[in-house]
Amino acid sequence: MDLIVKKFDELTSVEVYEILKSRSEIFTVEQKICCQDMDDMDYDSLHCFFKEGNRVIAYLRSFYCDDTKDVVKIGRVLTLNHGKNIGRKLMEQSLQAIKREMPCKKIVVNAQKYAVGFYEKFGFVTTSDDFLEEGIVHVSMELQV
Repeated sequence: MDLIVKKFDELTSVEVYEILKSRSEIFTVEQKICCQDMDDMDYDSLHCFFKEGNRVIAYLRSFYCDDTKDVVKIGRVLTLNHGKNIGRKLMEQSLQAIKREMPCKKIVVNAQKYAVGFYEKFGFVTTSDDFLEEGIVHVSMELQV
């Protein structure tokens, strides 16, 4: 399975549709998060994903947090097929792509509390107390590059 890495204007219309469909399936339907998913950050993001046919089965996006381009934030991390190491492969390959395509000093993520152990496997460390984001307990985590 090869990671697809594209900027927004490189995505096909089918890829955009499938990305949004997968994000809706996980965050709106499965996790019952009620928020505006299309937040305009997609335009400035690097989109990393795996596909089976046209279906996006794993996805994340990354974007610079400020004009200094010292910090990249990862978000919208998802996999449709749990327990098959697809999330691990997505994160391993995406971190390599981010470091290559978006030079920075650190990478940050607001991780759902249950996923802290997953991110720790890649070197992320918790940098905040628990907080609620869209009704789900999160912590801030960062990885020094």
